[in-house]
Amino acid sequence: MTETIEVYCENPAWHDAAPDLEPRLRQAALTTLTEARDATANRSSLTILLTDDEQMRALNRAHRGKDIPTNVLSFPSAAGGDYLGDIAIALATAEREAEASNKPLLNHVLHLAVHGVLHLLGYDHDIPAEAETMEAREVEILSQIGVPDPYRQPDRVT
Repeated sequence: MTETIEVYCENPAWHDAAPDLEPRLRQAALTTLTEARDATANRSSLTILLTDDEQMRALNRAHRGKDIPTNVLSFPSAAGGDYLGDIAIALATAEREAEASNKPLLNHVLHLAVHGVLHLLGYDHDIPAEAETMEAREVEILSQIGVPDPYRQPDRVT
């Protein structure tokens, strides 16, 4: 099966904030698809949109009824075929969260991408047992791409 992972950068500030992000996002998404997809699933294409808080707020308002920006949104495709869906990630929110948790921005954004792809694959975190399963998958996948456990208290970033 051939995976197609498109990355669209809607906000040029992403290029300064996280150089080399696009190939790393593709790697994170591909690893997630490889490790977490049901063996019978044939849906393997997705799009990642790198956007800003204003656009993310509009998407969150339109699709979830929440008039605030959020870090990542996943939009599973109902069309069938091999297209899995879309993921959007907001720069300023990701930057604030990374700084607040003392994590490198790149690591945090890769975590958000893995989280988003897992949502496209049907994982959820509304029920505590499901959240534990999803978090364990995230940690496992992130370790394969060289990102430390995002749920462990990190050392201070300097």
